[in-house]
Amino acid sequence: MRQAFPRFATVALAGCAGVALLTAADTRKPATEWLARPAEASRVARVEAGLAPATLPGEEPLQMSLQRWMELYKIPGLSIAVFEKNTLVWAKTYGVKQAGSSEPVTVDTLFQAASISKPVTALAALRYAEQGKWSLDANLNEKLVSWKVPDNELTKERKVTLRRVLSHTSGLTVHGFPGYAVNEPRPTVPQLLEGQKPANTEPVRVDLTPGSETRYSGGGLTVLQLMMEDQLGKPFPRIMKEAVLEPLGLKDSTFEQPLPAGLAARTAAGTRASGEGVEGRWHVYPEMAAAGLWTTPSDLARIAIEVSKAKAGTSKRVLSQAMTKQMLSKQSEGYGLGFELHEGTDRFGHGGWNDGYTSTLIAFADSGSGVAIMANSDNGPLLFERIAASTAEEYGWKSFTHRLQSPLMRVDLLARIRGGEAVVAWYEGMRAEGQRLPPPLLTKIAYGLLLSGKHGDAVKVLEAQIKYFPEDAEAHDSLGEGYSKGGRKQEAIASYKKALALDPRNSNAVKMLEQLGAKP
Repeated sequence: MRQAFPRFATVALAGCAGVALLTAADTRKPATEWLARPAEASRVARVEAGLAPATLPGEEPLQMSLQRWMELYKIPGLSIAVFEKNTLVWAKTYGVKQAGSSEPVTVDTLFQAASISKPVTALAALRYAEQGKWSLDANLNEKLVSWKVPDNELTKERKVTLRRVLSHTSGLTVHGFPGYAVNEPRPTVPQLLEGQKPANTEPVRVDLTPGSETRYSGGGLTVLQLMMEDQLGKPFPRIMKEAVLEPLGLKDSTFEQPLPAGLAARTAAGTRASGEGVEGRWHVYPEMAAAGLWTTPSDLARIAIEVSKAKAGTSKRVLSQAMTKQMLSKQSEGYGLGFELHEGTDRFGHGGWNDGYTSTLIAFADSGSGVAIMANSDNGPLLFERIAASTAEEYGWKSFTHRLQSPLMRVDLLARIRGGEAVVAWYEGMRAEGQRLPPPLLTKIAYGLLLSGKHGDAVKVLEAQIKYFPEDAEAHDSLGEGYSKGGRKQEAIASYKKALALDPRNSNAVKMLEQLGAKP
């Protein structure tokens, strides 16, 4: 899946539902399961009732239940865990394991954690660094055996190191991975890194000077995965089980890819933005360090609790206090070692998006508090924001900030409920009034419409974006997709060529032009 948005802030629109959906009586009683201290029951109810309302330009805010929000976003199932003072205080689930089914999500239902795999991998890598197996700042090529990072002019003086991989400053390419259908052949890790078939991603290479720039790289974590296997002589899932999962008692977590048949019955099935299920229920990710963790919100909460306790010096089941403090200290723009950080606060965490699954972990190191949320849907993050904001309000997490009033969040609702023409009209009205709006706003909204299958609406929005920002390469690329899906081949070719002219590194445009029978 081509990732149009930074980190986990996806805008995966599930289609423009009618207003009747928003105003109908909330009669459906979704299956739920929850575990909590008895004293938490009223707080759980307040979190559910405190979700920020839906707001549309010129209309009164509309309060909706969590179930109605799930319907709006076409999210079949949701699982939440909240922790306070280093204790899991409640976990609750909503909806079903698979779209169209009646089997409820339970607190031990497994979801793909996607990129939250990265900071969990970091815990293992740092644990072995403390044991002297490798160094944070040595050249990783010195520890790689079955494959080496190809050196070039950029690596003459500055090398790819563990610290740089974990802080996303390694200079290595490949942002994320689409995974493989369950019946597809899968590459070995060296094949992945070389971009050799059956790999479906480009080769992992250094194209920025290591240490010079922060750029998210799942490719870097895949290099780390291979190095760990080379040095420890064990399969990666076993390494992670021994280093992190077993010491923390995480009985509902595994890095095994593909998932063993015995665990399949406990999984939620992935669902795309349109509400369509992922073929075969899920994709398989041989890029295990970057995207391979299957888990529950409760186990993610336990991981965060351990990190908080290790920082305070009250536990060292995985890392020492000194190493944990280093892990949670700023290493690059927005990152420590594995975790995303929020400067000026004790907040750490990560988000994840695999095909059909989204997740978030938000934690506060000093108080041992936070929330983990997982969904079997591409549409999860916008609902996560509401749930996290309501939870933070109930539990008094002062350093939590949300984006509910951002233009992106507000226009997402407008697009979802009123459609592409309404978005364009609103945008042009705001410009006429002299309002300053983020330049990529329409591109992000339009890409969400593309993901949801609303190609006509997406084209309208993208044509407006290009009218005002003709040099937006991403908009031209997405417009090419919209035209192609609508059967407008020649216009699609022209758009992809324009995207490539504006951004010669756009491999997607090259691939799509080839598929359309045109020369790049």
